[in-house]
Amino acid sequence: MARSVDIESKSTSLDVDLLPKWLPWAIFILSLVGVAISSYLVYAHFTTTAVLACPENGTINCAKVTTSAQSYFLGIPVSMLGLGFFIVYSIVNFPLFFSRRNLLYLRTAMSIASIAFVLWLVYAELLVINAICLWCSGVHIVTLAIFLGVLYSFSILKGSSRPA
Repeated sequence: MARSVDIESKSTSLDVDLLPKWLPWAIFILSLVGVAISSYLVYAHFTTTAVLACPENGTINCAKVTTSAQSYFLGIPVSMLGLGFFIVYSIVNFPLFFSRRNLLYLRTAMSIASIAFVLWLVYAELLVINAICLWCSGVHIVTLAIFLGVLYSFSILKGSSRPA
């Protein structure tokens, strides 16, 4: 009997009808916004003539943040990591894939990892670099919004199933 239950659970998909219709699309669009902002940050990082459209004062200073030692993680520019992450995230968050159980767990794990990384980046901005990048903050806000949406969808979908 346990074997038939295992087979049955593998042949089911998530009941995405339990979610508000707009939520998968909102998460997907936010992922694309993350791609756009990260693309701009990558462009600014690798183009010496590009200047970030960011006001500079004592606290707000995108150039100081994006050229600091903390703008690299394991030798890779954080903007490149963000771009790669948001590209993969856009695929994982495509609304037609929301019914896939395996992607529910991947989506949730990626959200948790991304919010942990954002917390480290905010710590670095506020306490190490002593400057804030508005473009980076945009990425942080997008990441937080996606995290909340994914967490909400996980809480609803984790126990749901529908015959495939």
